Amino acid sequence: HTTQVKCRLAAMQRDASGASEEEESELSQSENDDATWVSWFCSLKGNEFFVEVDEDFIQDDFNLTGLSTQVPFYEHALDLILDVDAPRDAGLSEEQQDSIEAAAELLYGLIHARYIITPRGLAGMLDKFKHIHFGRCPRVFCQGQAVLPVGQSDIPRTHTCKTFCPKCADIHYPRSSRHANIDGAYFGTTFCHLFLQTYWDLVPPPPREQYVPRIFGFRIYKKERAPQQQQALAGGARGGGGGGRGGGGGGGGDGARRQRKRE
Repeated sequence: HTTQVKCRLAAMQRDASGASEEEESELSQSENDDATWVSWFCSLKGNEFFVEVDEDFIQDDFNLTGLSTQVPFYEHALDLILDVDAPRDAGLSEEQQDSIEAAAELLYGLIHARYIITPRGLAGMLDKFKHIHFGRCPRVFCQGQAVLPVGQSDIPRTHTCKTFCPKCADIHYPRSSRHANIDGAYFGTTFCHLFLQTYWDLVPPPPREQYVPRIFGFRIYKKERAPQQQQALAGGARGGGGGGRGGGGGGGGDGARRQRKRE
């Protein structure tokens, strides 16, 4: 009798756990269905540097000026970002769908670069900066200073994303390879510097220490050495000057001979 009771309890526990798992899966599925494309994209692993751009900003045509010439499948990509189920999407091949998804990522990145220099965008990036979402400076004497994403160019597909340290005022590769593969144009050349101008109280003082190379405890002194090419040029200049003086002397000798002939 005791064995039967135990078996029934185990079966009831399995049924309860199975039901709870089904409820959790249904709940997660419904959450995924309710999520917008923007929130889904920003939640992907490796996209932690991005903030969610407000839909109102994306729908304003003024904010998208000039992007239609930079992004292929522009209209389809914009509809995908805004979760618009357009009838013209029907009948597209799988290859075209993949191209549209890649175009949507490019378009969102370029919109993102414009959004993060607005007051709302700066505020969103400020929250990520305070929570060290962008990482820390790898330099020892910066003592784990929080960094900001920066692009070396505003033109897409030119440079990958780097991080800017406000303490040493230098750029570095992100620690994560996923972040290092993000297009730098998605953050642009302006954002991090405008951010530090806006939140000037977050700008740290420069490092007080600097690494000093030593051998057996003795500091290495750098000697000023002129390159061999400069030495050769200097020697050639001296030789040319002497030749000029010699030539001048020869000219004086010719004048003296002409004077004797006249006499």
